[in-house]
Amino acid sequence: MRLDCYTVGNYIPGAPYWKQLLWYFFGSPLVQSRLLPMSGLKVLLLRTFGAKIGQGVRIKPGVRIKFPWRLIVGDYVWIGEDTWIDNLALVTIESHVCLSQGVYLCTGNHDWSHPNFQLITAPIYIEESSWIAAKAVIGPGVTIGRGAVLTLGGVASSSLEPMTIYAGNPAQAIKQRKLGIESAG
Repeated sequence: MRLDCYTVGNYIPGAPYWKQLLWYFFGSPLVQSRLLPMSGLKVLLLRTFGAKIGQGVRIKPGVRIKFPWRLIVGDYVWIGEDTWIDNLALVTIESHVCLSQGVYLCTGNHDWSHPNFQLITAPIYIEESSWIAAKAVIGPGVTIGRGAVLTLGGVASSSLEPMTIYAGNPAQAIKQRKLGIESAG
């Protein structure tokens, strides 16, 4: 490959340059900050930069988000410490999803067979009630089905079926997920 010939092709970041600079120098450091533990302020800041975020969202310290204007988050989502949402393309996280510590959501990759290492992007979609465990990785173009679990360190390079538990690299189905719901008496 010829990295001296690399270009981003027709890819655009999706926001004016001034907004990208404000996010890079002001917004992103505040969201990542370990000195600002309050989720409400982080949510407000992300919304100011174009993220669509529901109610009751918890954002822990160290969370990195590439482009908030390419982020949709439902209600009561937990985003754990040191999670990296590398969203060159849209990332949608439905309600009641837990992203544990150190999760990496990667929407961009490169074509290793292209002579100029061409950039390829694709969205990530995480459906309701899913759990992405610590240090797991989700690749471009992946949909995580409703209620699916990707276990510790799992790597999802293709979509995961609903209500199924996956483990390993690449992620393989290991069993069906059963939810025990107790009534509040």
